[in-house]
Amino acid sequence: MIFLKITVKKIIELCNGKLILGVYDSLIEKYSIDTRYIKSGDMYIGIKGENLDGNDFIEEALEKGAIGCITDSKYYNLDLKKWHNKIIIEVDNSVKALQDIASYVRMQYAIPVIGITGSVGKTSTKDLIASVVGRKYKVLKTEGNLNNHIGLPLTLLNLDNQEAVVVEMGMSHLGEISILSKIARPTISVITNVGTSHLGNLGSRENILKAKLEILDGMNKDGILLINNDNDLLHNWYINNSFKNTYTYGIDNASTYTAKDIVVDTYSSSFKINNKKIFVNIPGKHFVYNALSAFAIGKLLNIDEDEIINGISEFTLTSKRMEIRNISNNSILIEDYYNASFESISMALDVLSKLKNAKKIAVLGDVLELGDFSDEVHKKIGKEVYKIHPDVLITVGNAAKNIANQAKMLGLEHVYICENNCDAVKCLQNEIIENTAILIKASHGMNFGEIAKELK
Repeated sequence: MIFLKITVKKIIELCNGKLILGVYDSLIEKYSIDTRYIKSGDMYIGIKGENLDGNDFIEEALEKGAIGCITDSKYYNLDLKKWHNKIIIEVDNSVKALQDIASYVRMQYAIPVIGITGSVGKTSTKDLIASVVGRKYKVLKTEGNLNNHIGLPLTLLNLDNQEAVVVEMGMSHLGEISILSKIARPTISVITNVGTSHLGNLGSRENILKAKLEILDGMNKDGILLINNDNDLLHNWYINNSFKNTYTYGIDNASTYTAKDIVVDTYSSSFKINNKKIFVNIPGKHFVYNALSAFAIGKLLNIDEDEIINGISEFTLTSKRMEIRNISNNSILIEDYYNASFESISMALDVLSKLKNAKKIAVLGDVLELGDFSDEVHKKIGKEVYKIHPDVLITVGNAAKNIANQAKMLGLEHVYICENNCDAVKCLQNEIIENTAILIKASHGMNFGEIAKELK
C-alpha cells in the first residue's frame, strides 16, 4: 500500500501544533488511536474518550514501535531523554488534529467520494453502494459503524491507492454532520430517510431533516445529491427547495430511479428497473430502497448496468443487521439489534409478518435517545406490533413496557414483559417449537446479543 507521506512540519501547520521532540522533515504515513492494534511506524494520536484517555497510553504506543505521538495532554510525564529518537507533537485538541490531518489527506485525492446519511439504513446502504462501486473502482469504505467525528477521519487516513471512497455519516446533534461533510468533501451525497432516531436530542423531525441536510455543507456546487423521494420530509424538501444536481429514488412517488414489480420472500427481495430484474439477498421493502440507491449511484458513476446488478446481488451486509440464521427446531433467528428506531422496527416487523407457515415471535427492547418522546414512540411501536399480530410478543426494558401494554390493550394476547435478557431467553425457550421465526430487535445498549447467543 502507498500511503500519503506528510512531513512533521506540515502536520504542525495543519494542527497549529508545537514540536516537542523530533525533526520537522520526518515523514508520517500511518496513524493509530488504539495501542492494541498499533504497528511499527504509526503515528499515535492520544484521544480522550468517555471511559479512557488515550494520552495515558502514549508510552505503551512508543514501546510498541510508534514513530511518535500527537497529544493534547502535557508530555512531562514522559522521560524525554528515553524517547529522544521519537516525535512528540503537542496540540490543543487531538480530535481536531485528527480531523485536520484527515481533511488534508482527503483533498489530495481527486476521486469520487460518496457520503451517506439518514435515520435508518446508512450502514446497509453503504455496503450496497460500496459493492456496486467496487465493480469499477478500488473502494475504501467505512468499516462497521465508524461513522462519527473520530471514525470518519480514521477511515480517510487509510486512503492509499483507492479510486473511490464510500463513507457513512452519523449524528446525534445538530452541527455534527456539517463537520463530517467538511472533512470528507463528498462529490455525491445520499440521504436515505428522515425518521425519529435521536428525536430526544433534536426535538423534532424537522430538526433531524436540518441535521441530515448538513451533508451539503462540504459539497461544491457541482456535487450530486441523491434522496429517497418516498420519505415525507425529503419529498417535501425536494419540491420546495433546490440543489443544482439533485436526483431521487423511490417506489411510490415518481422518481429519477423508480423500482417496480417488487417481490419480498423469506430470504430475499427483488424489483425491476429499466425492465431488468434486480435481486437483493436480504428480505424487506427497505432493502429494495437501499438497493435502489446503490443502482442510482452506479448509473451516476457510469458503471455498466449488468455490473451494477451483480454488485447488488453479491453484496455482504455488516453483521447484526437483518441477519437470518437457522437454529434448532427447524426455526430461524432474525438478528437486527445493532440499533433501533420506530422506522427500523416497523421495517423488521414487516419482514417477520411476511414469513409463511411459521410461528412468529417478536422480541423487542428499548429504543434509546428518544427523551421526552419515548413513551409516545414506544406506544406507536406497540400499534405496529398489533398490526402484524405475531403469535408472541416479548419485551425487555422499562420503555419497551409501553410496546407491550399498547399491543395488549389493542387485543394481542400472548405478551410477556421481561425485566432483563435472561428472562426473555426463558420465555423464548418455552415458546419455540418446530418452525418458529424469532425477530430480536432493540437499541445497541440493550445488549440483545446475549439473547442471540443463547439461541444459537
